[in-house]
Amino acid sequence: METIGTRERIVRTTSRLMQRQGYEATGLKQISQEARATLGSVYHFFPGGKRELAVEAVRHGDREFADFLRAAFGREDDPTAAIIACTRDLATGLRDSGWLDGCPVTTTALESVGRVPEIQQAAEEAYENWRALVRDKLRRSGFADDVAHDLAHTVINTLEGAELSAQVSQSETPLEIAGRHLARLIDSYR
Repeated sequence: METIGTRERIVRTTSRLMQRQGYEATGLKQISQEARATLGSVYHFFPGGKRELAVEAVRHGDREFADFLRAAFGREDDPTAAIIACTRDLATGLRDSGWLDGCPVTTTALESVGRVPEIQQAAEEAYENWRALVRDKLRRSGFADDVAHDLAHTVINTLEGAELSAQVSQSETPLEIAGRHLARLIDSYR
């Protein structure tokens, strides 16, 4: 079993809470309680308070989803098979979480637009990181740079929307449909 330090426990707890509740509904007291850390520890590691912690939580969510994408892409050489595997894995993870654990960035990102620029910037960096992973997978599979660029945007945008729709409907169907259609779209550019 992995032993993690107090700082990492605080970040992971914040990421999970903000994934489920968003930025506004997640308080430092709740974070400290669920992370089994004192409020003083939270401020010790994050003297900038909730905003600084939220930025780090978004970065953690970025790394978490990037690792998920790398794993899905690593299991399948063909990008269409990788996308289908990715949507299948997302659907399974959502179902297993009781439809609570969607994208680790989106809920917090939506609340920050136009109000908390540091969080908004961290979220945009996350989306760009994920697009880069898709773009690299497509380039390694022989797609031209401009096509890989556009398809990467489409893949991430579609995954985000399908994941949200799956959460709301509490059904794997939106992700399954998205996977099939993204695979067809990618195949149409071969």
